[in-house]
Amino acid sequence: MDFLKAEIERKKRQLESSQVMAPNKKFFKRGDLAKKQEEEYWRKHNRWKEDKKEDDQCESSKKTEEEPESSQKYTLPRKEVIQRLRERVEPIRLFSETDYEACQRLRKLEILEPEINRGFKNDMKTAMDAVDQEYLDEIVKSQGVEHGANDVKVVEVVTTEDDLKQMTEELGQGDDDRNQEIILQFLKHILYLWGRDLNSRPVEEKRTMKGKLASATHSQTVTYMRTLFRDLKHKKCQSDILECLIEIVKHLLDKNYLRANDAYYEMAIGNAPWPVGVTMVGIHARTGREKIYAKNVAHVLNDEIQRKYIQGLKRLMTHCQRFFPTDPSRMVNYEAVK
Repeated sequence: MDFLKAEIERKKRQLESSQVMAPNKKFFKRGDLAKKQEEEYWRKHNRWKEDKKEDDQCESSKKTEEEPESSQKYTLPRKEVIQRLRERVEPIRLFSETDYEACQRLRKLEILEPEINRGFKNDMKTAMDAVDQEYLDEIVKSQGVEHGANDVKVVEVVTTEDDLKQMTEELGQGDDDRNQEIILQFLKHILYLWGRDLNSRPVEEKRTMKGKLASATHSQTVTYMRTLFRDLKHKKCQSDILECLIEIVKHLLDKNYLRANDAYYEMAIGNAPWPVGVTMVGIHARTGREKIYAKNVAHVLNDEIQRKYIQGLKRLMTHCQRFFPTDPSRMVNYEAVK
């Protein structure tokens, strides 16, 4: 009974404090009580929300007071921060992160891992960017320049028809040093003709997307062939590669591009039963053992450097057909070249 009386007294005090029941009445509506409780709830909630808002404003003001001193030392444009973070395959912004905090995170990553993902580059994109940069530099410069920045760099190689006939007679006669000189001179001559042809285009064609792509392809091929040219110049070309190059260039000089194309594929992917490079298949002699030779190994699979100059050689062979055309029956993809 005492507990029941205490509960009744508590309810009476709650009603008096809420002021729901008028002094001259002995009853009240439940809806009035619910309305009073709702008003009390929202009054407390708004007060807590306003207090939290004031605290947040104080914290943000303190942070802005602290940041300027350090931000003057280490700040980068937002676009630069986004570009560097994407190069490192990092999120450009974390949850609730400010621009200053993202810049500091980038700085920390660059200090801890300075050379991350620097080895994987798209060389075609690099060549395209170089062409675009040259075009922008040409706009900045005066327009009275004879050779614009849209032209590719060309090293002039003087080779006459008599020289080509003499090369055809001397190539493949057993003198490796002379063979390397002839191959080097002929490939540089094709590269020079290709560059001269690109530079003779109209300016409007050079500035189109197709024209930029052609210039970038030439620049990329020059980079690819640099290693092979250096080996040929110093007479250090590998014997198996040199043997294939002699056969390819000999067919090119004879304008037999079908045979040259077959020799190229034999050098690139080989014709051995195991073209990846297997020369020993077990401890016992096999019947097909004599078919596996080092010269039949796929050189394009050896390393990245060989793959690049073998790819560049194929481009030079394609352009050689344009500069020295012959019968359609001796050409590769005659309709495309025409």
